Amino acid sequence: MNQGLALVGFLLVAVAVAGSLLVAARLLRVRARSSSRLKRETYECGETPLAPAWVQFHARYYVVALFFVLFDIEAALVFPWGVITREMGRGGLWAVGSFVGVLMLGWVWGIRKGTLEWV
Repeated sequence: MNQGLALVGFLLVAVAVAGSLLVAARLLRVRARSSSRLKRETYECGETPLAPAWVQFHARYYVVALFFVLFDIEAALVFPWGVITREMGRGGLWAVGSFVGVLMLGWVWGIRKGTLEWV
């Protein structure tokens, strides 16, 4: 029961701190003294903008970025496992194998769905 009370207390303090920081940021925010058309324009290294700044990108760019992050995280987690493979034994090998297997299933699913085709 003591741990549950500590957890509730921690959550209350976390919510209070986060809320007070948001309120303080709202009250103390920097405000412009005057507004002008120049302040609302898109800044492109001192050059006059040629097109609107809000351009829609195709979702494939985001999918490729997500695949990169996914396999980057995989590499960051598999290398340390590779260093201590003998110490972990068969259980560790199964854990690493299942982790890589799930990632490979996701990759195969993405290939079958055609998410990486640039047609």
